[in-house]
Amino acid sequence: MKEKRQELARLCRVAVDRPRWQLGFAVVVSVWTLAWVVGQAFGEPSPLEVLPVRWAGLPTGWLDSTRGWFDGRTGFLAVAGGLLWAMTSPGRQASASFGWLAVMAAAEDVGYVAVRWALLVFAVFLVVMGLVSLTGRRAFVVDRLAVIPRDVARAAATAVALSAVVPLVAPGLALARLVGPYVTRPPRRRVGEPIVRPASAERPATGAAAGGTAVGTVGATAGATTGETAGELPKPVPAQRAATTLGSDFRIGSARE
Repeated sequence: MKEKRQELARLCRVAVDRPRWQLGFAVVVSVWTLAWVVGQAFGEPSPLEVLPVRWAGLPTGWLDSTRGWFDGRTGFLAVAGGLLWAMTSPGRQASASFGWLAVMAAAEDVGYVAVRWALLVFAVFLVVMGLVSLTGRRAFVVDRLAVIPRDVARAAATAVALSAVVPLVAPGLALARLVGPYVTRPPRRRVGEPIVRPASAERPATGAAAGGTAVGTVGATAGATTGETAGELPKPVPAQRAATTLGSDFRIGSARE
């Protein structure tokens, strides 16, 4: 469950991680598509009918003539919309917005069934890519291109998520701006800043690491002089006592010379 939440959060960040003009374009398409999709429960309006032209009191003659031009001409754009959804990736998110525009243009001709046609084309393309990827499940990507099932599944899931989230971009950004001042975020570590961990009982501090070799050597000598057998491990000797023992051994050796 935690991994799913992290993946969902990553996709949400990816959906808004785009140039400013693309984000503004996605917001416009999001508002339009969301109004059209929600409007299907209230009389099934066409994409042009959900535009607030009549509500604003603007002339509607051009709207009727445009709808008449779309009639019988744009049904094939549902196929283009499905293929545009299929080519969506984190680096090419504009294709998802253009795919929705193509589907709405097709809906002016054939109605809301254009969405089903686009989804069918999208699903068929993913099935074909999945079958092709079976031939490359044992491929080693060294000096040639390969279609690997794991990468195909990951790309397909990303394309589905980024295409389906287009109608939710505008309300998501509005919600984030609304609750943003009331959310407490954890501190962020600066890039290149080292992580400082407190010294623990198991790990000695950095200052004591310099005398580690001398302490170990003197500890072995002290264990041998205290009558320990060869099979027993030498007992650890504190640094202060080790330094005193080392100084005594040095003075005794100098006197003997």
